[in-house]
Amino acid sequence: MKKHIQQLSRISEKPSRTIIGLMSGTSLDGLDVALCRFSGSGEQTLVEVTNFATLPYDEAFKSEIRRVFAKQEIDFQHFTLLNVLVAERHAAIINQCLTGWKIPAEEIDLIASHGQTVFHAPRVYHGLPDYPNATLQIGDGDHIARRTGIITVSDFRQKHVAAGGEGAPLALFGDYFLFSKKGEDRFLLNIGGIANFTFLPGNGDSTHALATDTGPGNTLLDNFARELFGVPFDEDARIASNGRVDSLLLELLKKEPFFEKPFPKTIGPELFSKEWVQSALQQLPKGNINPYDLMATLTRLSAESIAEALQRVETVAGQQTVYLSGGGAHNPLMLKYLSEILPGWKMLPMETLGVHGDAKEAVLFAVLANETVAGTVEKGAMLGGLPLVGMGKISFPE
Repeated sequence: MKKHIQQLSRISEKPSRTIIGLMSGTSLDGLDVALCRFSGSGEQTLVEVTNFATLPYDEAFKSEIRRVFAKQEIDFQHFTLLNVLVAERHAAIINQCLTGWKIPAEEIDLIASHGQTVFHAPRVYHGLPDYPNATLQIGDGDHIARRTGIITVSDFRQKHVAAGGEGAPLALFGDYFLFSKKGEDRFLLNIGGIANFTFLPGNGDSTHALATDTGPGNTLLDNFARELFGVPFDEDARIASNGRVDSLLLELLKKEPFFEKPFPKTIGPELFSKEWVQSALQQLPKGNINPYDLMATLTRLSAESIAEALQRVETVAGQQTVYLSGGGAHNPLMLKYLSEILPGWKMLPMETLGVHGDAKEAVLFAVLANETVAGTVEKGAMLGGLPLVGMGKISFPE
């Protein structure tokens, strides 16, 4: 064991570190793999993304995850086996990427593995006064380390919960270190399954920085695209663009109390589910609506809940810009609605800041791993109203 501790010490003291960041989101599209080269830590962090790939999951693997994903009742044996299966699949993808990039595993210092979220249960969702915030990701780091031969940092969200947070969104930490700029209020908007944004105040005051979920991004759209049209998602909003927004359904959906909860807050598909939408549909005088109109309405719901959340933030600088990432950033109807609701707001792709939007979340978990081994946290340091803590558990390959 001593040699592993010594290896970690050497990694922490290196002038630069090579870290693979992994991200698999609630949309279950696949695994994002970002090969990053870091120097420095904290506010002096510099990163170069040298390689990036998204390897899609096949339908059989998605189905395996959906058997436990965001469900109150599951087959516990299957869940236990899936913890290993996800790790083995992720390790195989890493090895595949390294082979394709012609990079030996020995050149990689760390893997930063987010894992696969299977249930997110903050108090705002479960409402049980005697129980804390909780979240759970599977894909055990020991199995990844063993199958790749690379030290793996994983299970990042637990320390955030232990420090008083909800385990999400964790983007604030990496976003603040990498993308803050004096004189510009920056909103880094990620429209994934659940939409979230990071606010970086233009005065550089870390206590005013904020990260929060806003509500549904693509999760409802993907669910109903599969159920009603037999496709995994609404590519280029072709389905929703052929429908019209049903104003009464939109009004019913927006009565959801989560939208009025104070920041920061987090949520997941556990709330924003097909059943949640169907409950609103049952309140319509005419019952179910045209499937195309439903997709248009759900797209509008995501856009309005995002825009209204952005408008609630008290800005401090004269210039404010929204930088877009996530699958929803490729949805032209979503972007059209956002522009209509937020006239005059400047919206740019995340690539403008030097990191491709599709790679951003994987890069941010690599940032967290870099902090775990090389960061220096001052006692009592705060960021976004929470203690600034190191996150992640370390798994050695032997």
